[in-house]
Amino acid sequence: METVRRASPAGTLAVLLTAVLWGTTGTAATFAPEVGPLAMGAAALGIGGLLQAAIALPALRSARGQLAQHRGAVLAGAIAVFAYPLAFYSSMHLAGVAIGTVVSLGSAPLASGVLERLVDGRRLSAWWSLAAALGIAGSALLCVAELHSAPTETLPTIGGVALGLVAGVTYALYSWSVHRLIGRGISRAAAMGAVFGIGGAALMPVLAITGAPFLATPNNLTVGAYMALVPMFLGYLLFGYGLSRVPASTATTLTLAEPAVAAVLAVTIVGERLSPLGWVGIAAIAVALIVLTLAPTTRRPDPSKLAKSPISM
Repeated sequence: METVRRASPAGTLAVLLTAVLWGTTGTAATFAPEVGPLAMGAAALGIGGLLQAAIALPALRSARGQLAQHRGAVLAGAIAVFAYPLAFYSSMHLAGVAIGTVVSLGSAPLASGVLERLVDGRRLSAWWSLAAALGIAGSALLCVAELHSAPTETLPTIGGVALGLVAGVTYALYSWSVHRLIGRGISRAAAMGAVFGIGGAALMPVLAITGAPFLATPNNLTVGAYMALVPMFLGYLLFGYGLSRVPASTATTLTLAEPAVAAVLAVTIVGERLSPLGWVGIAAIAVALIVLTLAPTTRRPDPSKLAKSPISM
């Protein structure tokens, strides 16, 4: 009989703390309205990624042979790290903070589950499916509530939703890549440093082209520094710790707490109003997190399917 495993409590807590930090990014960005979404994304994850690589230099040197053997996973993750912040912040810029956040994070568990199922041969349990459904439903309710209370133009909203889906897929891809590298015996520091270092370096030209507004005022520079150091650098340290202790599909589902945090901050700090429907969405996300914490989340992969995996990473 196929066994199941529970997510590590420490890993679960680390990912939830990550979600809280990430949930502050949309509100923080509103304090630097002159900075465009491409510049904000490139600064946040570009600088944060390079810092990840800097602190991981000893681990990267020790694991360079292993990383070369799994360069497919490293490259896939790095490309996703490059694309994710550009799509995510552009999604929020076009469709609004709440919609961009909930679409991006709401689609990530599905993409992550598909990756694990098709590539790793991992059977997703009914508990995980329930938690994902609750989280996605809660995110959708938040999205509907936002549209009802502050409708935007149709085309920008559609564009923002499309970019949010791109962000969700790329977020799932780099989470899966790091988790796969760790599963192949590569240290957490080396896996995170390689994927985020290469992705962060690729974002530097984007920052050089679009980042001038950061230098226009001390306030803009402070916002940029906060985004890079706190939600991105510290957040991804916690996220990497969590990925070494919970499956990628569980981690991406746990981060559905991010849109709930973002909505609460929008109400308490930015001054946005959240309808009763939005609060129901937050409650659904909370239930999803409880299910993930207390119930077995995924079944172990089938070795025969792993052996036949079409992607050698």
